[in-house]
Amino acid sequence: MARPQKSRTVRSMPSSEGFVPMGFYGRGQTVIMTVEEYEVIRLIDLVGMTQEKCALSMGVSRPTVTNIYDKARYKLADALVNEKSLLIEGGNFMVSRENKRTAVLGEEKKKMKIAVTYENGQIFQHFGHCENFKVYDVEDGKITGSRVENAAGSGHGALAGFLKGMGVDTLICGGIGGGAKMALADSGIRLFGGVSGDADAACEALLSDRLVYNADVQCSGHEGHGNHNCGGHGHSEGGCGHKCHE
Repeated sequence: MARPQKSRTVRSMPSSEGFVPMGFYGRGQTVIMTVEEYEVIRLIDLVGMTQEKCALSMGVSRPTVTNIYDKARYKLADALVNEKSLLIEGGNFMVSRENKRTAVLGEEKKKMKIAVTYENGQIFQHFGHCENFKVYDVEDGKITGSRVENAAGSGHGALAGFLKGMGVDTLICGGIGGGAKMALADSGIRLFGGVSGDADAACEALLSDRLVYNADVQCSGHEGHGNHNCGGHGHSEGGCGHKCHE
């Protein structure tokens, strides 16, 4: 009798069900990638893990990871080159106790650089007009140092580049516009928006997976409004629905 296949541990579920090529007109060709194949691609090609570390993370052997990785990369190539839709579903896996929004953070806690929009010890509520950022150096999930960096003169559209230039990989802020969110994403900076209160406490909450934030935070109509401030609003996972009005 064949030995039952061991479930593979997945720490971050895909946020999309799949992808369709632009100009796709329903040719009916679909590549199905399993969730554990997605996880191997994420850990090795995005996070940068070796196959050995990937195997430890997923609770399987190195040869198993190699086998999954080879299949996943072939499926990606097939979808890209042959212009097929890619669907992510099924497989033999179990989700770790870390939830979707904090799983990636848990893997990368060993070394991080977190920036917080900053004013008088508090989280400044308007990213586009922020002059100071408090930057925290983190190793093994603990803050090893912090400093306040002045961004005056960087300009509304250059703040993402300013943060990236300092090596920041994570940002905590209050209100933020759609264009700035895209700029941060392009710079590889994770965003935890819609947060208010004490800056130090927010950073500690993030590191202990207790930070309450709004993944869909949006602050519209703010360009060119000088000292307009989106502050004074408590945010939660669902958001407060507040927008900056003209």
